Amino acid sequence: MGPSRRMSRHPYGAQDEGRTEILMRILFLSAAFWPRTGGVQVFAEHLLEALSVRGHDFLVVAEQDASDLPLEDSYKGIPVVRLPLTWRKRQGIDALAGARQRLATLKRSFKPQLVHTNAVSDIDFFHHTTADVSPCPWLVTLHGKWPPVRESLVRRTLHAADWITGCSSWILEEGRRLEPGISSRSSVILHGIDMPSDVPTPLPFDPPHLLFIGRLSPEKGVDVALAALSRLLRDDRSIRLSIAGDGPDRDALERQTEKLGVRQSVRFLGWMAQEDIPALINAATVVLLPSVQEAFGLVALEAAAMARPVVATRCGGIPEIIVHGKTGLLMETPSALALAEKVAWLLANPEIASQMGRDARQHALASFNQKASMDAYEHLYSRLVGG
Repeated sequence: MGPSRRMSRHPYGAQDEGRTEILMRILFLSAAFWPRTGGVQVFAEHLLEALSVRGHDFLVVAEQDASDLPLEDSYKGIPVVRLPLTWRKRQGIDALAGARQRLATLKRSFKPQLVHTNAVSDIDFFHHTTADVSPCPWLVTLHGKWPPVRESLVRRTLHAADWITGCSSWILEEGRRLEPGISSRSSVILHGIDMPSDVPTPLPFDPPHLLFIGRLSPEKGVDVALAALSRLLRDDRSIRLSIAGDGPDRDALERQTEKLGVRQSVRFLGWMAQEDIPALINAATVVLLPSVQEAFGLVALEAAAMARPVVATRCGGIPEIIVHGKTGLLMETPSALALAEKVAWLLANPEIASQMGRDARQHALASFNQKASMDAYEHLYSRLVGG
């Protein structure tokens, strides 16, 4: 599959009718990618959309994690190839050898000037073993903490990469602790966000509406949110909690609502399209983020864009987004008691809660500009490709 020729564009999106060359060809490796939803995927979508409009050519290689995803696809005109690196792992060495050969063939055809890995994954191993097919600089973006069993792969990836970026200072420091040699070739590029077209509405307090958005998995602390809701309902039976997302814990969480007697107060919405998230947040009073670990916490930024206060755990990169006591409230550990107490305090102080939401929006505007984030990546691309 060769690069698709598009009209070149000026850096800020104005079409240049006199040029047809591609500025840079980037092979983008991302285990998690559209149509899956999550912080890693949202970052990828924003980056590819912004830089492809500016004239850069992308080929995405992602993992085919289930049989319902086609091997070849297109995301807004950007070609996507999925390799069965995870889903077919149990089928033996032949399937993995075939995936390696497919990646090598793609590299020979596309001739990338840069490889960008979006979060360390099994794809990195296949890139390692085909690096000599089409040699070029390698950029790795760290998004989330890795389990100990994967540290050898992460260390090898960090050692071989030409540059490493972290979506937060916290995750980059985790990478530097694992592989100290990357300190001189690494940097932080914070995620940014475009302000949604939806205009923030006043926080609803009659009745209060709590919201969780994210993957339903152990590290997200959804069980803590449900236990906190059980406590809150003792004083106000009108409180409602919406849970937007899906994942391996959904059945267990639904059983937990029955056990706690809160089933009538909880809505499981499943995955929501990214374009529907602002309106969903706009209907909330408080957004909950009781994670055990969070490399960045994009949901907190999305909540801030809609002027919603967040109650979150002080972990990972979350304190880089939420200013405790000004744009939201932080608890030291994900505790049902602490979460319930902080939510109750916000509900009892509507003027302060509303001001926190407004301050959060101003903080997001000032510190998390999406164009600045995309500009930083484009500049880094140019620097790496230019040597």
